[in-house]
Amino acid sequence: MKIKIYLYVILSLFLIYPAEETLAQTEGRGNRSVNTRPRTNYKRWTLEECIQYAIEHNISIQRLKVQRKVAEVQQNTAQNSRLPDLNAVIIQDWSFGRSQTYSDLDESLSKTGLGASSSIPVFTGFRIPNEIARTKLELEAATQNLEKAKDNLSINITSLFLQVLFNKELVTINEEHLALTQTQLRKTALLNEAGSIPSINLYDMEAQLAKDKVAVIEAQNNLELVLLDLAQVLELERESRFDVKAPPFSEKLIEDMFRKIQPTQLIFENAVSSKPVVKEQEYRIASAGKALKVAQANYMPNLSLVFEWGTGYLYKYNAKDITNPATNQLIKANESFGDQLKNNDYMLIGLRLSIPVFNRFETRNKVRVVRLDIQDRQLMLEDIKKTLYKEIQTAHKNAVAAHEKYKASNDAVKFTSESFRHAQIRYEQAKLTPFEYDEVKTRLLQSQSEQIQAKYDYILRTKILDFYNGVPIKF
Repeated sequence: MKIKIYLYVILSLFLIYPAEETLAQTEGRGNRSVNTRPRTNYKRWTLEECIQYAIEHNISIQRLKVQRKVAEVQQNTAQNSRLPDLNAVIIQDWSFGRSQTYSDLDESLSKTGLGASSSIPVFTGFRIPNEIARTKLELEAATQNLEKAKDNLSINITSLFLQVLFNKELVTINEEHLALTQTQLRKTALLNEAGSIPSINLYDMEAQLAKDKVAVIEAQNNLELVLLDLAQVLELERESRFDVKAPPFSEKLIEDMFRKIQPTQLIFENAVSSKPVVKEQEYRIASAGKALKVAQANYMPNLSLVFEWGTGYLYKYNAKDITNPATNQLIKANESFGDQLKNNDYMLIGLRLSIPVFNRFETRNKVRVVRLDIQDRQLMLEDIKKTLYKEIQTAHKNAVAAHEKYKASNDAVKFTSESFRHAQIRYEQAKLTPFEYDEVKTRLLQSQSEQIQAKYDYILRTKILDFYNGVPIKF
């Protein structure tokens, strides 16, 4: 009997060091960086690389770039409306029967005409300059719409990136708990062989080991799924070498994030002056104002400078040449094509003034529609600002609450780690059942999981505030 007691003491002293060393690593989780199993030969992407790649390859972003190019073409079209136009005309007619002078003669004629015309707008009721200004504002709005999409994509990628880091830490936590269970199983087996604890404790510990292995597998699978989600958002073909690079989130860095949080009103003012979602709508309102002046230009007269040139050839079928009795000269029924083109040419230069009198109230109704559109866009801008302020209020409160939750979770990990330390000692002294030991270990795992969830939730909340504040998202 004494030999068994001595053996129990020796085994306890021999095995307690590795267990305490593993537990000490677990307790330091507050300042721990992500350290899951290495992924050999994987390309490890930073957050900045992910965002930049997505902006360059995302299909929605590419479509918005095409729409911006369309706005550039429309602006170029408006700028060129000041230039003169030029049109060439070629006419070929055939006529049969009574002549166009309603004479009694039947005539068959062939007429060929050549001409060119050009007009230059002199005064258009200021339609052209206002149309140029409108298309320029539409181009600016399209640019802001593109930037808005880039911002939204950046937030989405940041959220997924932090979710990957969260799942990486979950894998590490579960692997550490698996290592603790393996160590405890070895100790339990030796104590069972020494007769210090019953065999049921060994079976319970083996069951716990199987549960911990399942938890590790689930955590690794969840990590792979989140990596797949991130790769799909990047429009990146899923490869086994895709991985992310975790930035160093020290406790000091996390506290600095909290100290940099600004008041809600100041963040809102910065957002109104810089966010694309606001600036785009402001450009749309200004564009609608120019569209109103374009519509009103139809009330005013238009003056154009016109130029025309033309010539023609006429051929009479069945006509015969005749001789002038007085001069005895031959008069040809049809002059040559070249002579007629030379002799029949004409040129015209003039001014054309078009004065609108009545167009079935079309101009009036167009003006009314544009004015209603301006009112609608102004209301939309007001709604955007109110929604933006509410979002900033919510984000600010969430960031403050996430910081408090993170601090509380650090305390929870500290106390549950200490509770687990004592539970481990009591279990080795056969004062706790495997079920009670597993309960304490489960609470430790839960508190550690809640801690890293609170940490990354807090980081995301602060980055959202940076986003509203006009600060680029980076770590």
